[in-house]
Amino acid sequence: RRGATVTAIVLTLVFWQLIVPVLPTQLVPMPLEVASFMWDELRGETLAPASVYEAFAITFARLGLGFALAVAVGAPVGLAMGVSRRVEALFRDFVVVTLAMPYLVWGLVLAMWLGFGSTAPVLTVTLSAVPFIVLNIWEGVRNVPTDLIEMGRSFEMRRATMIRHVILPSQMPFIFAALRYGFANGWKGVVVAEVFAAADGAGWMIRYWYDAHRAYGVIGYAFFFI
Repeated sequence: RRGATVTAIVLTLVFWQLIVPVLPTQLVPMPLEVASFMWDELRGETLAPASVYEAFAITFARLGLGFALAVAVGAPVGLAMGVSRRVEALFRDFVVVTLAMPYLVWGLVLAMWLGFGSTAPVLTVTLSAVPFIVLNIWEGVRNVPTDLIEMGRSFEMRRATMIRHVILPSQMPFIFAALRYGFANGWKGVVVAEVFAAADGAGWMIRYWYDAHRAYGVIGYAFFFI
């Protein structure tokens, strides 16, 4: 398995190296150009206004705040939708609509409304992650084993006790899935938002190298994000 993984990476680099000379453009960099750029960035030798460490520190701060807000909003809403049919009917259509909304749209709209700064990227992360957190927790509550629910009702368990001791423990796989999908979409959202709605951060660095017509910088920062 390890050999297959290494082989896949080597073949990708070889293909990249061989295909560049035959492409009808000179804007696609060679692998060594990208690797050299990334090494210089890691050593702090950059022509950009900020180092890769400073840029990602800003991006991680925005991502952390936006994702914390998404969890604070999405988890209670998802739990309430799973417990109450009225709450489910109230929020279901909004969840479906926001699931279909690309985070590129959130980034562009918030950039127009809020201008450049940290607010638009933070809210883009929140809005990109919330529907996935709500959906996974909502589905998780609906999939709680019915025999556990009936057992709680037969012992006249209060709703708060039922949520704490029956529903929440059975939610752990769904909660981790919600955090994983929410974080992944928030991570993509913050990149897009910083490209269009920020004047710093790692996403803005992609825009910086794009405006400078340095394709190796764009691809290099894409690899940094990976």
